[in-house]
Amino acid sequence: MIADIQRLFSILTTIGTTFVLFTVPASLEGQSVGDEAVKAPHIELQIAPPIELTGEADSNSPAIWDRVNGRETLFVMTSAGGLPSTSAGSELRQLGKAAPILLDPWPGGGVWMEAIVPDVDGTWYGYYHNEIAASECGTDKKVIPRIGAARSEDHGHTWQSLGIILEAPPRTYDCATTNKYFVGGVGDFSVQLDPESQDLYFFYSTYLRNERFQGIAEARLAWADRDAPAGRITLWRNGAWLPASSVNLANGAHRWIYPAALPIFPAGDSWHDNDNVVDAYWGPSVHWNTYLEQYVMVMSRAKDDWFAAEGIYVSFADTLDDPSGWSPPARIFKGGKWYPEFIGTEPGAGTDKVAGQWARFFMFGTSRYVAHFIK
Repeated sequence: MIADIQRLFSILTTIGTTFVLFTVPASLEGQSVGDEAVKAPHIELQIAPPIELTGEADSNSPAIWDRVNGRETLFVMTSAGGLPSTSAGSELRQLGKAAPILLDPWPGGGVWMEAIVPDVDGTWYGYYHNEIAASECGTDKKVIPRIGAARSEDHGHTWQSLGIILEAPPRTYDCATTNKYFVGGVGDFSVQLDPESQDLYFFYSTYLRNERFQGIAEARLAWADRDAPAGRITLWRNGAWLPASSVNLANGAHRWIYPAALPIFPAGDSWHDNDNVVDAYWGPSVHWNTYLEQYVMVMSRAKDDWFAAEGIYVSFADTLDDPSGWSPPARIFKGGKWYPEFIGTEPGAGTDKVAGQWARFFMFGTSRYVAHFIK
């Protein structure tokens, strides 16, 4: 049976044909698809000729359209091993070779550029996942992730660091964890700028020691603070946006302390309870779907502390400013790989943040499926 499916996939890929892999109610999984009372979008995945990003990817890979020498150009940033690169071309299938970027000053550890928002003046604002050694635990084998910001004025080739803008609260790590990578921290995220360009929303993974604060959380930054974002981000908890606090240090400097957010999708089984079993959503990618007229979040659901995927899930929301408004996650793919994302295919418009009725579905930098969004 498996061999027959593989032969069929090979034939269809060769001739450029697609067929329906499966159709899923995009929210409220478990209710009857035929229940007329349930009005929810659907996603239909179709096997399609593969597309592989030219840069190696082990994080979310942001895509940006920008004009170069009078021509609309698609840029895609990929990151692997803590080193980001950028590639460019006329479309996803025509990207050139990925070239390393320059970030100055480097924040230490590894950097994964996971989100980019272009400004109206052509400046790019980038937001990166930064992993630093868990020195608090006396080891460099595991890390604590955090989120930083940067700015580029040359289409992502060089970046000026704007500092770390979101960290886990102090002493919320677990040195005894069996988690393969993290002892705590926050990261693995995407961002969305609201339609009025007032607030930038962060959808991020949180790995704090306390299970109550594990899952996917939401934060926001006033877009007016984009050039000086340190200490300006607020986090959602119990119906309120909580600010950071400034703590004076002995050397006369100060440090920003960020509160713990309550996840909008909490973990069902902790990352750090040392039984190797995990049930937690992580790695969200959010886009505005112009066909559905809704925001779509796609994320992984981990089943163990090595981040193996139980499945890939989606959720929908009408607005960004109400974290409670996201629909219950529904599985669209059994198993799967890390960093799922949809990238729109509309020339000059489709990115990881905007897509229409059709989009490419990527996992780990490779797309083997077209996503069809159905109202």
